Amino acid sequence: QVQLVESGGGLVHPGGSLRLSCEASGNIYNFEDMGWYRQGPEKQRELVVKITSGGSTNIANSVKGRFTASRDNAKNQVWLQMNSLKPEDTSLYFCYGKWGLYTYWGQGIQVTVSS
Repeated sequence: QVQLVESGGGLVHPGGSLRLSCEASGNIYNFEDMGWYRQGPEKQRELVVKITSGGSTNIANSVKGRFTASRDNAKNQVWLQMNSLKPEDTSLYFCYGKWGLYTYWGQGIQVTVSS
């Protein structure tokens, strides 16, 4: 069984920063892709960032220049550094790992940006 567990969310003022972490455990090989999605209130889930095992990154235009992501292939960990946060970044953030035909999801962690 594969589990992904996120940490690091919370409440932050506009302009602030947060760092999300995600660690996978269980019977897994190295994920091909890891990354983050988010889903705001009454919105569809959207891709924030994808990182391949080779290190290529695909990041959403809405967060480009403010968010950066990194991963540790050996440990199946992925991080999301979020700077200059805006109220519209308020969402439930999910990490994921893709291996073959399977995509595994974390349970989600709330990020709220509010004054």
